[in-house]
Amino acid sequence: MVTSLTLSQAVAEHLRTLIHRGEVGPGERLPAERDLAEQLGVARISLREALKILQDEGYVQVRRGALGGAYVTELQQPVERWRARMRDQAGEIDDIIDFRIALETDAARLAAARRDRSDLARLRASIAKLRQSDGRAAFRSTDSQFHDGLAQAARNVRLETAIHASRGELFSPHDLLPFVDPVEESARDHQQIYEAVRDADPDAAEAAMREHIERTRRQLREIVFGPEGVAEQTTG
Repeated sequence: MVTSLTLSQAVAEHLRTLIHRGEVGPGERLPAERDLAEQLGVARISLREALKILQDEGYVQVRRGALGGAYVTELQQPVERWRARMRDQAGEIDDIIDFRIALETDAARLAAARRDRSDLARLRASIAKLRQSDGRAAFRSTDSQFHDGLAQAARNVRLETAIHASRGELFSPHDLLPFVDPVEESARDHQQIYEAVRDADPDAAEAAMREHIERTRRQLREIVFGPEGVAEQTTG
């Protein structure tokens, strides 16, 4: 069946993806209404309708007064709804992760062949910022910066766009896990990927990225299905 989104629904989806990717996190304020409407190239009435959709879904809280605006919530309601959807739609997590592996391992290979000094500098900076993350919002943002930087280094706009979209389909598992361990694990993974790209070793870059995203699969399956979900993946 062919469906189409209204403009306000499309804006809501765009903002929802930014939140999923961690580009704006819990407690943070979205840009002022006028500025955000200009950034997105939409009328303010369409933006207001989009914010109403996100408010009803539990993504944002609209406050009034001097410090008013649209603030990202702690995301408890969207996360629980997302968990329920993942449980009900068999294979959805694996489909998305498989797609991410296909996209991002290829991006890692291309980045190893096409990166330049500025790409490597951006990747190093994102790893340093990730190690200094002091909360989930900062972690999500710097994690996305690394993956975006790698996609840019691949020098393929369509691939970069697809990676951006696929990473927005899942909540980061790091929102739902104890905070310290994922930071250390991801920093190690990112460093390994970076070193392979720096050394122009596409096979090592692909393997490191695959291992990194497979770790995400295991984390997500345990979050959604419990320990039996990981056991099922291992034995299935």
